[in-house]
Amino acid sequence: MNTESSAGEVWFADLGMAVKSRPVLVLAYPSSDDARALVIVAPLTSQIRGMRGEVEIGKPRWLPKRSAVNVQGLASFDRHALFRRMGRLDTAAMDKVKAALRDILNL
Repeated sequence: MNTESSAGEVWFADLGMAVKSRPVLVLAYPSSDDARALVIVAPLTSQIRGMRGEVEIGKPRWLPKRSAVNVQGLASFDRHALFRRMGRLDTAAMDKVKAALRDILNL
């Protein structure tokens, strides 16, 4: 039971049997004129290594642990896999995520 999401929101996503459900940062949510109805996300992790490709976001009140966005783990899947909105990153954190994406993708 998903409602429409937007970039910057963190949702809990059901990633299937092989991978556990986990929080993901929504980077792009499909619109009606997109070729596919796929949401593009980056997973969150609490196993912070302090390396390139991670953006530390601290411990927002809606997460149980200190976490980071793993911009190297980009994924796309059906938007219906998002099942619970957890919160939203603030503008400063999203700016860091965007910078890390530009860096890792050499944009």
